[in-house]
Amino acid sequence: MTRVVRVRIDEPALGKPFDYSAPDDIRFGDLVRVELHGRRVAGWVVEVDAQPPPGVALKPIAKVTGWGPPADIVDLAAWASWRWAGQVPHFLRTASAPNAVRGLPPPPSPARAQTVEDPLAADALARGRTVLRLPPSADLFPLLVQAARLGPSLVVCSSHAQERHLAARLQRAGLTVAAHPRDWARARGGAHVVIGARAAAWAPVPDLAAVVVLDEHEEVHQEEAAPTWHARDVAAERAARAGVPCVVSSPCPSLAALAWGPVVSPSRTAERAGWPVVDVVDRRREDPLRSDLYSERLVELVRSGQRVVCVLNRKGRAALLVCAACAELARCERCDAAVSMGEGVVACRRCAATRPVVCQACGAGRLKQRRIGVARAREDLERLARVPVGEVTGDSTEVPATPVLVGTEALLRRVDRADAVAFLDLDAELLAPRYRAAEETMSLLARAARLVGGKAGGGRLLLQTRQPKHEVVQAVLLADPDRAAAVERERRAVLGFPPAASVAHVSGSPAAAYLEPLRTRLDVEVMGPAADGSYLVRAGDVRTLCDALAATPRPPGRLRVAVDPLRL
Repeated sequence: MTRVVRVRIDEPALGKPFDYSAPDDIRFGDLVRVELHGRRVAGWVVEVDAQPPPGVALKPIAKVTGWGPPADIVDLAAWASWRWAGQVPHFLRTASAPNAVRGLPPPPSPARAQTVEDPLAADALARGRTVLRLPPSADLFPLLVQAARLGPSLVVCSSHAQERHLAARLQRAGLTVAAHPRDWARARGGAHVVIGARAAAWAPVPDLAAVVVLDEHEEVHQEEAAPTWHARDVAAERAARAGVPCVVSSPCPSLAALAWGPVVSPSRTAERAGWPVVDVVDRRREDPLRSDLYSERLVELVRSGQRVVCVLNRKGRAALLVCAACAELARCERCDAAVSMGEGVVACRRCAATRPVVCQACGAGRLKQRRIGVARAREDLERLARVPVGEVTGDSTEVPATPVLVGTEALLRRVDRADAVAFLDLDAELLAPRYRAAEETMSLLARAARLVGGKAGGGRLLLQTRQPKHEVVQAVLLADPDRAAAVERERRAVLGFPPAASVAHVSGSPAAAYLEPLRTRLDVEVMGPAADGSYLVRAGDVRTLCDALAATPRPPGRLRVAVDPLRL
C-alpha cells in the first residue's frame, strides 16, 4: 500500500514542496531521497496523506534515509523562515541529525536527581519567560537541575566547553543527557536533558517541559551567515508554542532579552560578591603621545608572579584619536563612538556624523592617533615583566605555558583560569564603530570576570581607560549591569537600533531591485546604498519588518538579508 506525501526539497531556491508516493510506514519529518529533474536530491516529509492535483502521475520516493525533525520543529522552521527572511530548508538542515538515524533508543526511566532546592532558579522558572541575572562566578548547574525536575528540558550553552562540563555534572546527578548533535537519536527518543551549543535550539525534545539559554548575552548564540537566526529567540518561540517556561541566564542581559521578560536576580550583596575586584586605571593624566599602553599598576601586576591575561582585542592596528593638549579621546557628539580623521573633518564610523577637527573637551585643534598591535604588546610586556610572555590570537593552535599571556578576545576562551585579566586598551572596545559596542564590551568583561572568579577568590580585573566614568566601566566596577543597560537603551532609541526598532542589512547584486518595492511603503524606511553597496531597512518592530520582507519577491542572484544583525 502506498501513501501520498509532500516533500520539502533541500534546495533553498525551490520555494514549494512536491508530492510523491511513499510506502505505508512513512513518517512525518522523515529524511528521504527523491527524483527531481533527473537527479536524486534530499528532502523532508512535511505532510502525510496529501491531496495531489488531479491527473498527476506521482513518482515514488527513491529512498527513506531515516528519522528527521518532529512536527513541532518543522512548523518552527516555517516560522523562522519568516522571522529571519530565510528559506525553510536551511532551518530543517540545522534541525536534522548529522548522520542517518534508522532507529531510536528506548526512553529513559523517570529522573531521580538528588539535589538541594534552588529558590532563585525555581522562582525564575515559575514566572514563565524570564531573564535570570546571575553574576559571572555563579554556578549554573542548580538552574539546569531545577529545570529537569519539571520534565524533559532543553539547554542551549554558549560554548562546547560549557556544554561538556555541565553535561558531565548532570550525568553524575543521575540524569539521562543527550548532547546535541552527537546524541540526536537519544534526544529524539527521549532524554531528561538535551544540551548543546547554538544548534541545540533546534534539537528534538519530546514532551518539552522547560527551556534554558545560558549566557544569553554572548554573540555566539546568533548565526553569522544569513539567515541570522538567534538561539535565544528560537528557544523562546519553542517554549511559547509548548506552553512551558523559558529562562535565559546572563550576568549582563542584552537589551533584546530585557525587552521581553522580567528580570530575576540575587540580592545585591550576592551579586557584588560574584564579580571580581575591579581596578580602573585612569590614563587621562598620562602623556597621550606615548606609544605604549603600560601603566605602573599593570607593570606591578605582570611582575607579581601571578597568572595574568592581557587583552588587546584585534590583531591589526586599532586607531583612536586623542587630543594632543588634554589627552581626551575624540568621540562623536551624537552617538559617543570613536571618530576617524578625514579631509579637514573628523567623521563618526558608526553614525557618519562629521565635525571640524576640534577637541570637544578643551577646544584644541590638534588630534593624534594612538596605535598598537598584539605582537608589539607581547614584546613590550616581556621586557617589562622580565618573564616569558605568550601570544594568543584566533589563529593560534595552542596556549603557551607562560605566566603572562597577551592576545585578542580569543584568549578569554582558550584559558580556563587566571588570577587577573588586564584590558590594555578598553577604549578601543567602548568606542568601536558598532551600535552594540557597549554590550559587546560588557560581554568581554563578564567573560573575563568568569575566568578570574569572584571577590572571595581574589579575582581581579584591570581596566586601562581614558573614560573611567563610562557607564560600562561603572557597571562593572559597581557590579550593577543595570547602569550600562539604562544608558544604552536611551542611546538605541535615539539612533533607531534594536530593540527600539528592527533593522535588516541587505547586500548583494540584486539588493537595489529587491528593495525598490519597499521604498513605496510607509511602514518601513530604506537607507542606502552605503559605500559597499549595501542597504539598511528599518521598521518600528520585528513583525512589520518581517512582513514587509516576506511580501517582497526576490529577484534572481545572490542576495543576503540579515535581520537584526549583531555586527552593524
